Amino acid sequence: MNIYAGNLAYDVTDADLREAFGAYGEVASASVITDKFSNESKGFGFVEMPNGGEANNAIKALNEKPLKGRNMRINEAKPREARPPRRNAW
Repeated sequence: MNIYAGNLAYDVTDADLREAFGAYGEVASASVITDKFSNESKGFGFVEMPNGGEANNAIKALNEKPLKGRNMRINEAKPREARPPRRNAW
């Protein structure tokens, strides 16, 4: 199951997410989304957990819980919506 982790402190790392979710089961991947130009955190990330039961337990346990001083917003990630291709402005 793909899980959205929002309202993250800007100093939260991939390893921090993996550790927090790892307490509830196997974590296949954990990544904090960063700005492609500045490489700074955008304050959210995604965690992939292969076991749905473990993932649901992690969502319930970690939603609104603090990590590095901010209460995380945790829920099942929604599928990415298709966007039309961008046109060049010049």
